[in-house]
Amino acid sequence: MLGPELRLDILFTMPQLSSSDLRDPSLYINRELSSLEFNARVLEQAKDPTVPLLERLRFLSISSTNLDEFFEIRVSGLKQQIAHGATATDADGLSPQQTMERIGEGAHGLVTEQYRVLNEVLLPELERQHIKIWRRGVWTPRQQKWIRRFFLSEVLPVLTPVGLDPAHPFPRVLNKSLNFIVSLQGQDAFGRTSGIAVVQVPRSLPRLIPLKGGDGVGHDFVLLSSIVHAHIGEIFPGLEVTGCYQFRVTRNSDLWVDEEETDDLMRTLKGELTSRNFGETVRLEVAKSCPDEMAQYLLSTFDLEPGDLYRVDGIVNLHRVAAIYDMVPRPDLKYAPFMPRVPRRIEERSDLFEALRKGDVLLHHPYDSFTPVVELVRQAAADPAVLAIKQTLYRTGADSPMVDALIEAARAGKEVTVVVELRARFDEAANINLATRLQAAGASVVYGIVGYKAHTKMLLVVRREGHRLRRYVHLGTGNYHSKTSRAYTDIGFLTCDRSIGDDVHKLFNQLTGLGKVGRMKRVLQSPFTLHKALLGAIDREAKFAVAGRPARIIAKMNSLTEPRIIQALYRASQVGVQIDLIVRGICCLRPGVPGISEGIRVRSIVGRFLEHSRIFYFRNDGDEQLFCASADWMQRNFFWRVETCFPIDDQRLRQRVVSECLEPYLVDNVQAWLLGPDGKYRRARPGKEKARIAQELLLERLCGLTHVELDPDRLKKADLLLEVGPRERVVLEPTLGKGELERAASRRKVNDRKRLGTPTPIEADREAEHDDEAQEQRRA
Repeated sequence: MLGPELRLDILFTMPQLSSSDLRDPSLYINRELSSLEFNARVLEQAKDPTVPLLERLRFLSISSTNLDEFFEIRVSGLKQQIAHGATATDADGLSPQQTMERIGEGAHGLVTEQYRVLNEVLLPELERQHIKIWRRGVWTPRQQKWIRRFFLSEVLPVLTPVGLDPAHPFPRVLNKSLNFIVSLQGQDAFGRTSGIAVVQVPRSLPRLIPLKGGDGVGHDFVLLSSIVHAHIGEIFPGLEVTGCYQFRVTRNSDLWVDEEETDDLMRTLKGELTSRNFGETVRLEVAKSCPDEMAQYLLSTFDLEPGDLYRVDGIVNLHRVAAIYDMVPRPDLKYAPFMPRVPRRIEERSDLFEALRKGDVLLHHPYDSFTPVVELVRQAAADPAVLAIKQTLYRTGADSPMVDALIEAARAGKEVTVVVELRARFDEAANINLATRLQAAGASVVYGIVGYKAHTKMLLVVRREGHRLRRYVHLGTGNYHSKTSRAYTDIGFLTCDRSIGDDVHKLFNQLTGLGKVGRMKRVLQSPFTLHKALLGAIDREAKFAVAGRPARIIAKMNSLTEPRIIQALYRASQVGVQIDLIVRGICCLRPGVPGISEGIRVRSIVGRFLEHSRIFYFRNDGDEQLFCASADWMQRNFFWRVETCFPIDDQRLRQRVVSECLEPYLVDNVQAWLLGPDGKYRRARPGKEKARIAQELLLERLCGLTHVELDPDRLKKADLLLEVGPRERVVLEPTLGKGELERAASRRKVNDRKRLGTPTPIEADREAEHDDEAQEQRRA
């Protein structure tokens, strides 16, 4: 730590930088345009021939659903600002209208590329693998016969055509639903000749149907839209169909609730959920073949501008084709399954409370199993010494073993308190259902604090041990969601440290009760201390750099948008701090600007797993500090959410985080995208160096997964490897060959550290076994 005299000396030698210069709009990238850039990087995975084919199809689907949400939330917000005459600019200096114009350019190009990838790349490659989506016009007579029977028996009975006339106005169209606009000629039985009808396809019908009557060699499918289109004349008997075109509208889906004007947030949200399907329209998608006059008619009907029209060359909802992934049992076209680890101390002790008394446990998901977290709640539910369980839930999934364990605990008479964040976007209905289930079981359920989302991830178990109460804590960077824990990279931290337990206890009291903010010993929190503490840590590195000492910051997060944090990073870079930022999604900081951010490097990793962990490393003059957090470096996380940021003080665990969660990503030269000063991302290329893929390296090092040792029987049982039953205990053994892989990886890491100047890690594939005395000394 810095002494008083040195602090004073550094303070007077710090250059006086003009804060106004660092607020220049040219130094900031527009948030919305950065989001579109991220979606383009996801789409690149669909084009990558080294990615398994069915996984590429999933990446295409993800890019489509991401773009849907972008329009539902971000574009709809901008349109509202424009409608209200807002002219205020963000740090990048663009007005809402200017931002919308640039979004239009980028989004249209992205959609065009999505359909090119589908039609010219993925569908032909799928066909070569005997997986085919049969289009109209090429059906065999046998297929036509089966499809017609399917239409008459399964589709036609649930369709409701609406002929447009004064008695039948344009129907309300559900958000993102499949619809057809049909032009007709002739008179019907009542003499009507309106000429236009709308057919809405119910969401109860599957959009992708396994096709009978194929060649029997592979997997044949037909789109529901093709079936309806081919038989549209059956819906309008006696009339001539002169045109039939699919269309889809995207609506504003951001729920708005005045929390201060409602006395029951759950009841109010229930009422608002139905309105999400019928919010203001923000985008219209039509078939490429739709005539201009029909497209203009739809635009005027939905009160949209020409720039809101997107013509698509295929199905209007690309997300639907991803159903092939689950319907085709081809493990050779998917990522190889792997067996997540369970820490040795937990393997060897059936009692999790005993294991945690021996020392803290760090879980690195998905390489480490999420089972110990669920098992902690299960054991707490059955343990008569446990008095109370408190937990925050943000997103958990429909069939959550965590929720089942909490219900079991409540029924067993434990004091169970659950903070359910009802406003988790697009999970509101699921969270209302789980809150209702918990309340029915006797748990105390609250919804956080008015005006602040409870985004923190924490679990507290209070247990009586002899004459004292001990608190067991889990803090995480990700949600308590068993399925996403197998697809997202996150950090989970299990401890019975007294000071952390006290801090988490105070945080729960804040969320459920009233009172002033209590002083925290170890945990930083939003909206009170996190932002100020991070600014202080960044400025401290700058002071070390001015004093001629090595200064280093490495931060990994999902998004970086907060202007004051960006300005602090710019100031640190100007005085020589070396800064590496691993930002998966949105980044408003512009690296590599001469005289401003030459010492800042920004990279984004897009691969098999969604990079979700938030990790902040500061060299701190050799007294390294490392924090994990539920918060990104965004305004909403710092000021409008309840978040936690917790230190990893144990040296062995801290260095394990560095060696697993930071170091491999800094040397990735295949899945890394490097942000330039122009705001554009360019994919890293290995060149003459050996190709390094961080996620594959970690799968090899931590889970023993290699591409040459795959057991076909294991592939067939991929789902079984990743599922954990409600009462099942999992004990996993390392795969053979893991040691050799680790030694090779260690040799590579030494060379990489010398080149990059990253902190020196120690070998840390397992937590240290601490005896009780050493643990008590560390806590003291």
